[in-house]
Amino acid sequence: MNFDDVVYLSLLFFSIGFGYYYRTIRDKDVKRNVGTLVGLLFTLIVSGVHIVHSFITVFVNTFIILYVPKKQCHLVSFTFSFLYLLFFRSTIYFGIPYPPSHTNLVQMMLTLKLVGLAFEVNTTYNSQKKRDNSEKSQNEKDEDEANRIDPTCVDIFHYAFNYVGVLTGPYYRYRTFVDFLNLPFAEHADWKRGTFDKLKFVPLYAVLFLWGTYNWPLSYATSDEFHERSWLYRYWYIWPNFFIFRMRIYIGLVLSECVCTMVGLGAYPTFTKPKSGQGPSENFDQMKKLLSSEGELTKIDYDFETIHNINPYGADFCTTYREAMKHWNICIQYWLAVNVYKRFPSKKYRTAVTMLISSFWHGVYMGYYVCIGTAPLALIVEDVYYKLYLKDGKGKYFKVLEWIHWFFRMHFLSYQAIAFLLLEVNLILHYYNSVYHAGLVLGIILYIAGLQLLKIKRSKERKLIKEDVGDRVKKIN
Repeated sequence: MNFDDVVYLSLLFFSIGFGYYYRTIRDKDVKRNVGTLVGLLFTLIVSGVHIVHSFITVFVNTFIILYVPKKQCHLVSFTFSFLYLLFFRSTIYFGIPYPPSHTNLVQMMLTLKLVGLAFEVNTTYNSQKKRDNSEKSQNEKDEDEANRIDPTCVDIFHYAFNYVGVLTGPYYRYRTFVDFLNLPFAEHADWKRGTFDKLKFVPLYAVLFLWGTYNWPLSYATSDEFHERSWLYRYWYIWPNFFIFRMRIYIGLVLSECVCTMVGLGAYPTFTKPKSGQGPSENFDQMKKLLSSEGELTKIDYDFETIHNINPYGADFCTTYREAMKHWNICIQYWLAVNVYKRFPSKKYRTAVTMLISSFWHGVYMGYYVCIGTAPLALIVEDVYYKLYLKDGKGKYFKVLEWIHWFFRMHFLSYQAIAFLLLEVNLILHYYNSVYHAGLVLGIILYIAGLQLLKIKRSKERKLIKEDVGDRVKKIN
């Protein structure tokens, strides 16, 4: 475990412990101010003088959100924030020292929050512009009301720098932050159970991470000795490194969720069907009525699905690649889906553009683009075999086929993840060359073979349909 990981984990554990006190603050202005002071302290600790990047990002976006016309503010914010993210990661070329790695995490979260806020403002503007009360249901009106926002300069600053999520995430909307400060749900949600349910597996992840790191360090994959080993060993090495990577991510993301549950951020009544990143999705009228009844607030169930960012069991044991993606960095995927995928005008290219933006957000290293950018190719291969063997969900050997599909899903994810871990193009090519690009070759072979098998299957199905129709005609005659 390197020094950056120690700092990262130390701030996470402090945030969880501090949450025990923070949640007891009842005055919303005091709570808001304390949360921001602690967040600024975190940012200063990990950034030093480089905190100026965070201030520039927040102040410029504040100006954009408040003074650029609401019709275009989201596009201006998006353009500025991602261009500044590129500059932030290229400062060395301008004679400015490169910021610490944890400052990069702060900058990544600020980008999501502030651009997301600009999109929320634009959504509010569009909703008000298109509102036609005669054509909207009461629930749609209540949803508009529940999601309407009108932030001030001070509001934006507090949202950007509150210590919950400032360094580690998860991403949550400005609306969620406002509800946390103004609604009483955090006081009634079972934060102890919510935290323990998430925290209980962290020791296991930590032990597995340390065990894996000790036995199969990534650095060994770049050594001369490694490339003298057999081809099979070199190729197999993607599996333990993806395993180590998953354990590391599980620890960080689960602890980040615990920071939220400790203070009650993201707590909503279960009947509102909260979704990760989004918050409540229905029954807004019932939620509005609930707020006027103090007695009822103590009788209902709450959950923290709004800040649910990782599902380790689902990510490890679900069958398909497509489903696995849904269990990973869920709140970030919500941001990408709502602000990029659904907003992009061309349906033909929206998936590719979404993957490109995701890669760009992660960083400028080629490893991010190789790993994330090849996901659509893996999905294309998977879709063929899903149609062949899994779509019907039946048959004598269905469970066996599911596990075979799982094996290849994990294999392709592991093959992609090694690029994400090695990062630099020379290291990536050196490794892939050493295994003769076997993962890519295997994917191509499987795709071609799958297409042929699918063609045969469809031909047989058409033949059976014709025979069935012929038999029916004979019976009628």
